[in-house]
Amino acid sequence: MQKHLMLLMLLLSLSHAWAQDSTTIIAGASTADGLDLMAVSELFKETDNLQEFEKTLNDPELGVNNLDLDGNGEVDFIRVVEEVAQYTHIIILQATIGKDEFQDVATIEVEKAGDNYNMQIRGNEIVYGANYYIVPSYIHVHTWPIIAWIYRPVYRPYRSTFYFGFYPRWWRPYHPVHFKVYRTRTVKWTRRNTFVVVRSSRVKTVSRVKYKPRTSVRASRSITVRRTGGKTTTTKKAVKKTTNKKTGKTTVKKGVKKTTKNKNAKKTTVKKGKKKTVKKKN
Repeated sequence: MQKHLMLLMLLLSLSHAWAQDSTTIIAGASTADGLDLMAVSELFKETDNLQEFEKTLNDPELGVNNLDLDGNGEVDFIRVVEEVAQYTHIIILQATIGKDEFQDVATIEVEKAGDNYNMQIRGNEIVYGANYYIVPSYIHVHTWPIIAWIYRPVYRPYRSTFYFGFYPRWWRPYHPVHFKVYRTRTVKWTRRNTFVVVRSSRVKTVSRVKYKPRTSVRASRSITVRRTGGKTTTTKKAVKKTTNKKTGKTTVKKGVKKTTKNKNAKKTTVKKGKKKTVKKKN
């Protein structure tokens, strides 16, 4: 009787899962613990212009920006710059890493065709991994105040005046918080289900805009170390000969010696190769 009851419960749970919405939600990369693009999308939707958006994005009280790309223990200021070609806008979120050194974090891409508007946020591949997009799930973007603002008849693309060492008076460097604390800060935006994560681009006219991503070597190195957990891998090619004194046979082993060193783990050595046995002539 108990087995039949368990089987019935399993079938009910499976049928419930199949009845759910078919939209696939893909988890973001670990860097989302520093800048959740779902929350960024909500900020963009709610602000009136890009200057206000830049201020809200970096507001220490809101804490949406928790990004420390260079690993110096302080949250990076994210400036906003814009590139426009005809009816296509690319709004670039750019972390200030050093003097004349920037790391593009994400781009907000908006296009207009007649009375139809389309937008997406594309996470930078170095920061979020390949093909990471945030798109509206059901709402019409033409109703947003900021969309009406960037499509005014007379409009000049926005370019932030701030850079490394020169920040607005209202901003001050602050320390990033643990990702669990960060999640409690952003949940009021991310729980709305206004946006979803997809793996393909929805904005088709992006190529019209001349945009070349800016990359920081320090930021890239810091991101790589975090993703590998601080591992250092050394690969060596070697030849090892062993002679058996009793039989006179010599064994030659050729292969690769791979050593992985992790700060939080023991040293592990893996050896791969082929053995070749040579019989010694008398």
